[in-house]
Amino acid sequence: MPLMLLMPRGNLRLGLGIVLASWLILATLINLGDAATYTAFGRPLNLYLDMPLLGSIVDLLVGNVGQVWAVCTIVVAASLLLLLAFGVFRLLLPGKSYPLRGSSRGWALALLAFSSLGAGLTLGGMSIIERTSLPVVNATHVQWWQLVTTHQAKQAFARTLEAAPIEQRSLNGLAGRRVLLTFIESYGVTALEDDRYRPVLAPTLDEIERRLAEREISVVSGLLESPIRGGQSWLAHATALSGYTIDNQLWYQLLLDSDATTLVDDFRATGQRTLVVMPAITQPWPEGAAYGFDELVAEKDIDYRGPALNWVTMPDQFTLAYTQRELLDESPVFAQLALISSHAPWTPILPVLDDWYSIGDGRIFAPWEDAGDPPEVLWQDIERIREHYAWSVDYSVRTVGRWAERVADDNTLLIVLGDHQPAPLITGDDASGAVPVHIISGDPDLLVPFQARGFVPGMWPTPESQAPAAELRQLRRWLHADFTADATR
Repeated sequence: MPLMLLMPRGNLRLGLGIVLASWLILATLINLGDAATYTAFGRPLNLYLDMPLLGSIVDLLVGNVGQVWAVCTIVVAASLLLLLAFGVFRLLLPGKSYPLRGSSRGWALALLAFSSLGAGLTLGGMSIIERTSLPVVNATHVQWWQLVTTHQAKQAFARTLEAAPIEQRSLNGLAGRRVLLTFIESYGVTALEDDRYRPVLAPTLDEIERRLAEREISVVSGLLESPIRGGQSWLAHATALSGYTIDNQLWYQLLLDSDATTLVDDFRATGQRTLVVMPAITQPWPEGAAYGFDELVAEKDIDYRGPALNWVTMPDQFTLAYTQRELLDESPVFAQLALISSHAPWTPILPVLDDWYSIGDGRIFAPWEDAGDPPEVLWQDIERIREHYAWSVDYSVRTVGRWAERVADDNTLLIVLGDHQPAPLITGDDASGAVPVHIISGDPDLLVPFQARGFVPGMWPTPESQAPAAELRQLRRWLHADFTADATR
């Protein structure tokens, strides 16, 4: 700004003003985006990786608060941006200002030069004038550094996919079985360890453990470290399927565009039909075809006639009932299911119905369409948000536990796990990325390899069971090590 006032009016000053104003506005947006990204995902903004997510953010906003409020939010944000731009331009390019002249201009130039020189002077290795970091400069430096390092990491990851692939392997130890990989949305270890949530989940885990034991169904539990926090569940799915750590959208696209194999290929080679059930997918999903699943079941493919429940297209109990009734039979299958009832905004909270046969086409859930406060009311109170998080995760875990009683026979390996921890609003800062993993089967022999990996009997993944938690990418590698022909001889 002082330098601008020293310059004569003209095209040079105008051009420099436009450049500086644009820089200030972009840096301000970056800093706001950084705060939003940390709030949602517990990490800083990375423009190199996060720009492709803008469409998903808009979809999430519409799903959480409705189209009208989403449009209003976008309009308000755009208006504030325009006001910011106008203010910055007026600040740097005032309409009736004139540059300093004569001796005043000379003194100003001398002071500016001295200040710039003094900032770099040192005495005995110590700066005479303490260096400062302007937010606009810091934001620019951080994003540039991330651009360079992320590009280098991208190249390294691409080389890894090509030079050190995880080969497809037949999992003969699971041949002829049903293997059901079931993700529970936002089910992180915080739900079991944090005193705000543990009292809600503890009775449910104990009840599931007791009911499974009464039916001679075995369960062991442990922890795995998810590569993400707060959102982007598809990255956790990709990590589990591929055996690589996929913690951003670029890595995800590189994986899908490569010749890398996944568990889908492994189970197809083993003889299973491969199936993916994604009730949250409401738009075209070419990624499913890229994985090579034999059958893709998205929201439009599911005959659900019940109410939409804010962001949630259908409750988890319906998804599981439909999957068992319409998609599973006696033939061997590998199925990935991604449940969604515990996705924000965590309202309304549904009960688990005892009579699964009454679920039908989902119209039975109509009484809960407007139950509880709408998101725009609930999300004004942080403590109520946290309560609803605990209740919604409890609903999903309880539902999966009841479903396990129905499907986990001695020919089934049911792998139930969280996709990621919720946002820092729920977990607090610096929470681990660990998620609970429950391995359930009517054949206890299928659980022995997991116990050798540190899993413990029951529904509680005690801290002693895995410290520190292994990475989620290890799941595929464990299945290779424990259930291939060589491992089962």
